[in-house]
Amino acid sequence: MHLGRVIGTVVSTSKDATLAGSKLLIVARLTEKQEPDGFTEIATDTVGAGYGEIVIVTTGSAARQAGTLDRSVTDASIVGIVDSVETH
Repeated sequence: MHLGRVIGTVVSTSKDATLAGSKLLIVARLTEKQEPDGFTEIATDTVGAGYGEIVIVTTGSAARQAGTLDRSVTDASIVGIVDSVETH
């Protein structure tokens, strides 16, 4: 899992049937200091995240375990909205 910030949305009227009804968001990966690391990805939103929010993203087979995405083609899912981050 990693932290990311929602920076946009993706609208796709023609997509794999397993993504039907899914909200797709563009997420910029963040470092532990909440700074962008230059990597972006499209993630399936399972928690109702919005623009500008810091989120928890899971990838790979774990991404398909979130919400109702079982057997989905998704490779990244937003599984949490972050309230705070504390590093030392």
